[in-house]
Amino acid sequence: MPTLNWIGKDAVVKHHKDVPFRLLEPVPELSCGDADTGNLIVQGDNLHALKALLPRYAGQVKCIYIDPPYNTGNEGWAYNDNVNSPEIRRWLGEVVGKEGETLDRHDRWLCMMYPRLVLLRQFLRDDGVILISLDDVEAGHLRLLLDEVFWIQKPHRNDCLEYKKHRQQNQDEAFT
Repeated sequence: MPTLNWIGKDAVVKHHKDVPFRLLEPVPELSCGDADTGNLIVQGDNLHALKALLPRYAGQVKCIYIDPPYNTGNEGWAYNDNVNSPEIRRWLGEVVGKEGETLDRHDRWLCMMYPRLVLLRQFLRDDGVILISLDDVEAGHLRLLLDEVFWIQKPHRNDCLEYKKHRQQNQDEAFT
């Protein structure tokens, strides 16, 4: 199996273990509906949110969908797609250390994704699936990352690719 190496990998491979478990605290003014439904909206760093949810939902989730930053370097979208936010830089400085200052955007993206994928894997049931939206900028890295994090003896992976054709009126026609 091919392996993926990047600057900072050694620091983040077991980082999910260093993230403390947190207690989820209800905020009544932000809540709606019956509190007994089990529905939750969790606000905060997703690494900390995942760690807080893990004790309750480990091994119970059948489908996970994530839409991580595409890491195109584009900061002009509705959300900053460049993995270069002050929060990520601060986190990298704390976790990766001095070499975190010289990471290129792909190293930063991989450092950000790895511990989150490790935690997400712990949520899945044996028959669970993870779906990820991503463009081709990091697709190759993601495939190797998923092989490493989700590797089993007899891997079963289906890649679903969507191709878009741009029309003259700037409308998309999707092919799956």
